[in-house]
Amino acid sequence: MGFADKFVASLQSSNLMDDAFHHDLDAIAAAALAGDLGSLLCRVKYADGTVNKLFEGNSSNLVHLLRIWEVEVTKKGRSRGWVRIQSERDVYTAHHLYRRVAAASLAYWLDGKCKDCNGTGIASRSLRTCRACAGVGEAEVTCAGGFERERVKDMISELKAIATSHEWRARRLLA
Repeated sequence: MGFADKFVASLQSSNLMDDAFHHDLDAIAAAALAGDLGSLLCRVKYADGTVNKLFEGNSSNLVHLLRIWEVEVTKKGRSRGWVRIQSERDVYTAHHLYRRVAAASLAYWLDGKCKDCNGTGIASRSLRTCRACAGVGEAEVTCAGGFERERVKDMISELKAIATSHEWRARRLLA
C-alpha cells in the first residue's frame, strides 16, 4: 500500500484511538509533520475530493495552493528567463504566462489521466491499448503553443518531484 492509499484510508478512519492496534491516523500525521508545499499538494489531491468523491472537500485549500503555486512558478520563470523583460508589455506578457502555466500545470497534476481509458491505458470496449494515450494512461498536455506546453510540462515535473519528496519524508516518519 503506497502513501497515497494510506492517506486516503486514514481519511475514512472511524477510530481516533492510537495504540498498538490502531494506526489509522498515522498517515495524516506524517503528512502534516513532513511540512512544506508537499503537504498542501497531498491534502488537495487526496483529501479534498479529487480521488474520493464521497465527501465535499475544502475548496479554500485549492485556492490557497493555486496562489502559492503561481508565486513558485513566477520565481522559477524569472530565474530561468522564460521572458526577457525589456518593456512594460513584456511584464504584462510574463505575468500572464506565469499564471497560465501555473494553472495548467496544477490542473494537469491534479487530474492528468487519459479521459478515454480513465488512466488504465486499456480501451474498455476492445481490451486493447488505448489509442489516445498509447497505453500510458496519462493525457496529452494541451496548451496554446509549444513554448507554453514545454513550460507546463516542466512545472508538472516540478510538482511531481515536490510530491514525491514529501511522500518520501512522510513515509520515513511512518516507519
